[in-house]
Amino acid sequence: MSEKAQLQQQVRAAARELVPVLRERAEACEQARQVPAETIKDFAEAGFFRILQPKKWGGYELDPHDFYDVQMTVAEGCMSSAWCLGVIAIHNWQLALFDDRAAQDVWGEDDSVLISSSYMPVGKVEHVDGGLKLSGKWGFSSGSDHCDWVFLGAMVPPKDGDSAGGPPDMRTFLVPRSDYEIVDDWHVMGLKGTGSKTIVVKDAFVPEYRTHKAIDGFTCNSPGNAVNTAPLFKIPFGQMFVRAVSTAAIGALKGACDTFIETTAKRVGKNDGKSAGEDPHARYALAQAESIVDELKLVLFRNFDRLKEAAEGGPELTIEERIKFRWESAAVPQRCIEGVDPLFAFAGGSGIYQGNALMRTFVDIHASRAHTANNPQKFGGNWGAVQLGAPNTDFFL
Repeated sequence: MSEKAQLQQQVRAAARELVPVLRERAEACEQARQVPAETIKDFAEAGFFRILQPKKWGGYELDPHDFYDVQMTVAEGCMSSAWCLGVIAIHNWQLALFDDRAAQDVWGEDDSVLISSSYMPVGKVEHVDGGLKLSGKWGFSSGSDHCDWVFLGAMVPPKDGDSAGGPPDMRTFLVPRSDYEIVDDWHVMGLKGTGSKTIVVKDAFVPEYRTHKAIDGFTCNSPGNAVNTAPLFKIPFGQMFVRAVSTAAIGALKGACDTFIETTAKRVGKNDGKSAGEDPHARYALAQAESIVDELKLVLFRNFDRLKEAAEGGPELTIEERIKFRWESAAVPQRCIEGVDPLFAFAGGSGIYQGNALMRTFVDIHASRAHTANNPQKFGGNWGAVQLGAPNTDFFL
């Protein structure tokens, strides 16, 4: 067996072993409003953060299939933990797209250092000697308490004398912990355990090499490709990141199915004395939810088969494929809502209590739908419009 195959088996098996552990920690994670430090330690020891990290910096350079399979499995135990794993670990992949000096800054002394993010382009940017000055306030930085750096989004204005023509210069800025403040304002209804707090930056200097242009991620021609030459790093950034914020819902729905089976088989109706599992509508709800999980996994892996094929030198991706894949990622939480809502409806009175595992998954999946990347109407509308001859309106693909 090759080293890669051994690592693939290793990380997937480790994820499966952690599911019952994460179930036990899920309530504490929710109450603390952040993933427990021991869970982050478990993820690190299992190698999860290294799955997509470049080999040059101690990573495994496995396939996206491996990473998203691990994220889905983890989500069966705790969706908040899986959400943080997804968004933090995907940054180890994106850092490989930056000028390699940025990776040296982050991993030069410790290649296990983690990065959080908030990509919303709300930062104020000024050109200064040697780089850029960044200020602003960004919400929703998941897992930020566990990270020593952050990726922040901002639009870079043209320099004096430059033409204002061409595409907008949207960039990701890499900022060290010493240059930002974390504001604890994460008081929400779902995904409580993600600790997605607010980041505040005041006049931080960012060298040019510690920025990554969105257009480079779109064209798959980033500075880091000069040293990180594996096909993994030739997959469009938009296709990789959006799956990091939708895929946890698939695993969470599978976890809800398992919880439903465990509890429904034991629950007896107080009015008729019958097992709740005898209700044909409850049985149908379970069958439907399991089918949605199967469908969404098949589409996820099929799409990454195609993305991997193109990255390895196969037929180039068409813009239509990229738009369709983008839409199929955005559609995931809504499809999972269609699966979890009927399960919750048949959970009985105990399902509405705080701490109930099915109720937690119900609100977590609904909360994931609120992420801007998971708006099915916007991205599905673009896909439908393009098929009908309208121009594409999205370039985060």
